[in-house]
Amino acid sequence: MKFATVSKSLVMGAALLLASSAFAATKANLQLSNPATISGTKLNAGDYKLEWDGAGPNVEVSVLKGKNVVAKVQAKLVDLEKPAAGDSVVFTTTENGASTVAGVRFNGKKYALDLGGSDGVMGGSSK
Repeated sequence: MKFATVSKSLVMGAALLLASSAFAATKANLQLSNPATISGTKLNAGDYKLEWDGAGPNVEVSVLKGKNVVAKVQAKLVDLEKPAAGDSVVFTTTENGASTVAGVRFNGKKYALDLGGSDGVMGGSSK
């Protein structure tokens, strides 16, 4: 498995968009324009909600489609050196080109979710 580089153009090119929820810091909306995998579960393109409990560093993230939980993944809240410049999705790609969501960053927040498998791609330290 090789890691995709994190850049605004890569995220936009991959048509993955994360929009932070206006509510609590433990919820966010995730829009996938292309299929991706989270914790071994293939997600089709569409709108999803991420929810997690706790202040970290270890949290469990639930991925919901409507009201149904479609995946759960152990994650780490990591501190970033500076607030994220925008919402973004960090992913890895397999040799066959499949995308796996490895983390998410939130506009204006100094923390991110590392969903595993990114081993330093998030560029922060555990909270």
